Amino acid sequence: MSIYDSLNDMQREAVFHTEGPLLILAGAGSGKTRVLTHRIAYLMESGVPAFNILAITFTNKAAGEMRNRVNALMEFGAEGVWVSTFHSMCVRMLRRYIDRLGFDNNFTIYDTDDQKSVMKDICKRLNIDTKYLKERAILSEISRAKNEMITPSDYAKENEMDFTKKKIANAYTEYQKQLKSNNALDFDDLLVKTVELLRSESEVLENYQRRFQYIMVDEYQDTNTVQFILVRLLAGDKKNICVVGDDDQSIYGFRGANIANILDFEKYFPDARVIKLEQNYRSTKNILGAANSVIANNVQRKQKALWTQKEEGDGVVLKQLENEYAEAEYITDEISTYVRKKQYAYRNIACLYRTNAQSRVLEELFVREGIPYKIIGGINFYQRKEIKDLIAYLKVVDNGRDDVAVKRIINVPKRGIGATTVGKFDMFAQANSMSFYDALKNENAMSVVGRGAAKVKPFVDFIQRLRAEMKYAKISDIMETILEETGYVAELKAEDTQEAEDRIANIDEFFNKIVDYEEAHEHPKLREFLEEIALVAEIDSLENDNDYVVLMTIHSAKGLEFPKVFLCGMEEGLFPGKGAIFSDSESEIEEERRLCYVAITRAMDSLTITCARRRMSRGELQFNPMSRFVREISSEILKASSPDGQNSAKEQKAKSLNTSASNATSIFKTKPFEVKQYKVTKTDKLDYTVGDTVEHVKFGIGKVLNITEGGRDYEVTVDFITAGQKKMFASFAKLKKI
Repeated sequence: MSIYDSLNDMQREAVFHTEGPLLILAGAGSGKTRVLTHRIAYLMESGVPAFNILAITFTNKAAGEMRNRVNALMEFGAEGVWVSTFHSMCVRMLRRYIDRLGFDNNFTIYDTDDQKSVMKDICKRLNIDTKYLKERAILSEISRAKNEMITPSDYAKENEMDFTKKKIANAYTEYQKQLKSNNALDFDDLLVKTVELLRSESEVLENYQRRFQYIMVDEYQDTNTVQFILVRLLAGDKKNICVVGDDDQSIYGFRGANIANILDFEKYFPDARVIKLEQNYRSTKNILGAANSVIANNVQRKQKALWTQKEEGDGVVLKQLENEYAEAEYITDEISTYVRKKQYAYRNIACLYRTNAQSRVLEELFVREGIPYKIIGGINFYQRKEIKDLIAYLKVVDNGRDDVAVKRIINVPKRGIGATTVGKFDMFAQANSMSFYDALKNENAMSVVGRGAAKVKPFVDFIQRLRAEMKYAKISDIMETILEETGYVAELKAEDTQEAEDRIANIDEFFNKIVDYEEAHEHPKLREFLEEIALVAEIDSLENDNDYVVLMTIHSAKGLEFPKVFLCGMEEGLFPGKGAIFSDSESEIEEERRLCYVAITRAMDSLTITCARRRMSRGELQFNPMSRFVREISSEILKASSPDGQNSAKEQKAKSLNTSASNATSIFKTKPFEVKQYKVTKTDKLDYTVGDTVEHVKFGIGKVLNITEGGRDYEVTVDFITAGQKKMFASFAKLKKI
């Protein structure tokens, strides 16, 4: 029996079509990973060396899963296939060739905290008021520019007439200079610098084009512009590029993902073959019917409809409760009933929501009722303070030019080195065009700084000794020396608190990670270890053998599946959010609708949708209609009773709180956010004036430029940081002074 016999017709067609550009439109649960792995196997069976195959994924977990599946299909030889995330691939290329762009090959990779530290210093130097223009907003705009391959000089030219963006342009220029000085790259730079390298070094480009004869890209709908350019460069004239994705699951526009990459694939590759994978192996017919009826309302999409050979399944349950507490109580009761009747285990159930804030009430009820749960998407292990401190020590040992890392640990644990001393060394470094660490070693700097310099010397001596030991010692030996001689753990033990114990446990786990790394590599190198942990986007904290209900945002749930799903808070203003509702462009509503489609298709056997008539938001009670996305689901699929058709005693008691089957139809007739709800009411006086900094729910932070009083309302002109100048009526804008 052939390994391809288990594939359906369209899957086989996608596997066997190997030459030229290929777009595989893979609907949710249609077996796209299966297709990719079998396609790699087929290429190798056809005589293509594994060395010539590149498969790009978006997460390390997906890359590992794909590699394991290929190994399972092929008895030998699959190790040579380059299966990688975009960022990991770029790091490998840059480690080899970035010296051609003026960087050292042992560059550091900055995370968001490192970036913010750099930007904070830049804002001080450029006298940028961070109350008005926050570091995070500047970095977000810089990231957007990089995703579109816009250089600092180009950004400055494009925005020379915009006062706010001129400041961002200056910060962008300084930011890139500082990264270069620190021999560091942020995550966007990993992509941008690789494109720069391939464009400027024809020899390097030709080398990789010869190597990668066949290229496959997973989750193509999530690629941004720079990733698209990178893939086209690597594909070269052969164009043996296969992209797999689902435009209906493109939900990362806010991160720079460009849906046009998949929608316009045939425009860039006119001879492309398009194959649709529409058979779903995950969900029941009713769940797919709900998903199809919602997504069909999007205009910006390629036509397709999921279908399945699975049974009809239960109808999608709809519950409209009085408030968020009644909603959480209903979900809690349902989960308890499922587990008591052994219909589902806790591990089979997920509660999905639009925003993290929605978890609070659910958590309170779960704790009260003794339901075990876990929130997915919390703080990344490597973002915890104690772990970042230890990583910073290792970074300084590896790359002394990393000013951010040096400044982080120079007084951790406390050595009596104050901000004044650090500031003097920093000024000396800038005045003499050297790194901060080089200034710490400089005898002239020592004499300029004065008494504070005496406390710096032991720190420098310690780092220099670690660097010397690194030539022959293991990473674990270096870490043990750091922990012992700094007294980091001893200081935590002295605190004698639960928090300190937890932090010590995290340090122990980090030490375990180092040892595991050393055991897994024949010649472990510090630089490669730091690279590996820098590229871990988030620890996968879903453990199949633990029995708990999963709470997570819909964005976090992408790629997962659960037998039972509760989709919570389906109200206008929450999902879709107000920013999308009041947007000038329909594209934001369409992305929210795609997010709803993703949420629905996470459910395998049963889906319950809940919403509240009123909900507290920012201390104010809001009355929101049911989400338009619920109204788009066929009433034949929706039902307003429990899955077993019986109402519980508590439901009977709270009958007035729930949506009964008889009035479910009438709910759908109410249009979301009807005009009558937004009747203009002119206030006597605004609580802000010209020159004030204000915040808008969609456009963010801006400065009031002008206020004109009209007969019915005030017309306010605001210069927003990212959205530019906007004119709006005060009663609609609901601007808040900050």
